[in-house]
Amino acid sequence: MKTKSSYCIGLAVILSCTLALSMETPAAPDAAARAGEVSRLIPAVSITRGAKTINASTKSEVMWQDTINTQASARVRVGLDDGSVLNVGSDSTMKVVKHDAAAQQTELELTVGRLRAQAQKIAKPDGKFEVHTPAGVAGVVGTDVYVEYENNLMNVIVFEGFVRVCNLAGQCVILKAGQMTTVRSGDNAAPPPPQQATLSLLTSATTDTNIGGGPGATTAGLTAAGAHSIGTLSWVLIAVITAAAVGIPVGVAHGRGTSTQPPPTQTNPCQSDPQNCG
Repeated sequence: MKTKSSYCIGLAVILSCTLALSMETPAAPDAAARAGEVSRLIPAVSITRGAKTINASTKSEVMWQDTINTQASARVRVGLDDGSVLNVGSDSTMKVVKHDAAAQQTELELTVGRLRAQAQKIAKPDGKFEVHTPAGVAGVVGTDVYVEYENNLMNVIVFEGFVRVCNLAGQCVILKAGQMTTVRSGDNAAPPPPQQATLSLLTSATTDTNIGGGPGATTAGLTAAGAHSIGTLSWVLIAVITAAAVGIPVGVAHGRGTSTQPPPTQTNPCQSDPQNCG
């Protein structure tokens, strides 16, 4: 009887310890969870999933923990399940660490290269959309942002909305549309104050991640074919800065440029050619 009682007590202790450990151990990322799919690409693009690497094509699924690699001249567009869009430039490596569309929890890792992210607006109190690099983090709240990481330097340009850019020491700055900043790996000082992005940087950030053609499109036809897929605000920002550079006064209202020059004088066709008057 005593032996049976001791056995029951021991079993109860083991079960209690097992339950406590299972409650304290954080859940591992769900590597099988879907994040989105490839909507357009310029070969060659590969997806690394665990120990397996596959050649990406249109409609290829992108899962949590997948790493997307683009070769020289290659680009890829990924549509996330919450409606956000990722444009990955050439010679880039980006990992989709997590994308929980329902909870609005997205974490990306850009190891090297260029990424243009058009993120859905964050409405959840604990929602986040973050792009991590070895130098720092860009936190997005529904915006259009360009992130580049090369040679230990992280460049961030905002096309729309606001972005919080922090280094790994937690020093941060806030950028708004048309502004940029840089963060260098290992630098614990606060990032430089926001500054206006130059015309050349805005243009290269737009064209380096733009994917205009369909599957198999060549970079030779990228500019002409892809002009329609670039966001309107991108062109508005570029147009405003261009006008300011050459001294042309431009007003912007409701997303359209409005010249301050008077309209051209209309010519009466009867004056130029009496036969037009009948």
